Amino acid sequence: MPLTRLGRLANGERRGFPPSSLLHVTILLVCLVAPGVLLSGVRVAWSADTAPRPLLAKGQLPVDWWFVFKFGSAKPFAGCGPDTGKRVCPFGGAVRTDGSFGQQFVYASSKDRKLTKGRGCLGAHVDDPLGATFDQVYGGSFFYVVWNDQFYRDPAICGSSASCGGTWGHSKGMLAWNDAGEGFILQVTTPSWPGSGSKQIGRKSGNTLGCIRTNNNLIAAQHFFALKLTKADLMRTLAALANASVVTDPTKLQIVKNGGPSDVRLLVEALGQKSKSTRFMQTKLSTGVVLISKPSLLKVPPWQMVSALLGGTEGKAATWWTRPWIPTTKKSSKVGCWDSQLSKPGPIDIVTSGEWDSNEIGLIAPKNHAQIGIVSVGNKRYAIFGDLNQQGTLSPPDCDKSQNGRGGLFFVIESKQLFDGIAGLLDGGIAATTVPRE
Repeated sequence: MPLTRLGRLANGERRGFPPSSLLHVTILLVCLVAPGVLLSGVRVAWSADTAPRPLLAKGQLPVDWWFVFKFGSAKPFAGCGPDTGKRVCPFGGAVRTDGSFGQQFVYASSKDRKLTKGRGCLGAHVDDPLGATFDQVYGGSFFYVVWNDQFYRDPAICGSSASCGGTWGHSKGMLAWNDAGEGFILQVTTPSWPGSGSKQIGRKSGNTLGCIRTNNNLIAAQHFFALKLTKADLMRTLAALANASVVTDPTKLQIVKNGGPSDVRLLVEALGQKSKSTRFMQTKLSTGVVLISKPSLLKVPPWQMVSALLGGTEGKAATWWTRPWIPTTKKSSKVGCWDSQLSKPGPIDIVTSGEWDSNEIGLIAPKNHAQIGIVSVGNKRYAIFGDLNQQGTLSPPDCDKSQNGRGGLFFVIESKQLFDGIAGLLDGGIAATTVPRE
């Protein structure tokens, strides 16, 4: 398959240390071997020159993964947390002052799996996980793919439509990698962000959370998840994206800068098409995180599918829950919209409210657009971060309704501490096992 013109252009941009940077390389190696070492009384920061990685703050050593839950705009979570400066737009746009918003957040990482309250306004600075991780790519020269089914015509993907429905994937995120194919994936749940992978490609709508002219939906809670990828991980992830029919366009440099290894470039060129697959994909990546890809043509309720693949005996999910509702299901619940490649559907409680610091959190639409869950299997505890809302149906005849008929990704981490933290967020009301009355 020949490379596109943009693919050839991106592949022509090679990176590396200049000859004069031997000292820089030496310092970097010292940091990677002994992150706590001090040089001249100053802690040496990690450099992103080699590969883009998940960061908790600019200049800090990378982590294997991090998870962020951004609260909605209801009090006391409205606005920003304890700030390190005024609201700004480092990735383009203008600060919106025409409505309520919520950019306070909690986070956990492979370094510390306990949920911790963050500082400042999420994504509006480079000293929080989201801003620091995105900044490496937006201000650098790495390769990238951005996908979102709600770009709001900036860039235009689905003609004059603001969003891409039908059997397109209900998925949003970003991949970034270097010449060797090493980098990260960033799963997001925000409409219209990100909408550009480089400051060299201007975006009319803006490209900073809280600074976008189109709907960023910062009124609702959202989640973000970043994960380190080796080249092998990147290849598997690109295959999973294609399987899920994510919305992107390899011919638009605003959202795709192709390059790196030839086999990576070929997989990137294949994106932006509707998959004909009816098979789920499930793979364990180098970090131990499990990646699950649901194709649009696998017409089953999404969170029951994930629970089934994990062998779940108990599970909870908080999503953008509204009509067409999928109710809470138990072990005895009948799920007629199912597929023979899957084992028995796993039970899933629909969480309607949660809690943080003794304050209630609304966890259904329109207050929540995060897609997070937990599943128990014997003594194993899983935290799950997904793309798909718990909307659709359990029974025929309309098994392709709503999210049953959409593609998406799920990331699964086995960790009791992270499980417990998310279980605390989800400690609240549970929907009934029957569909709510209209």
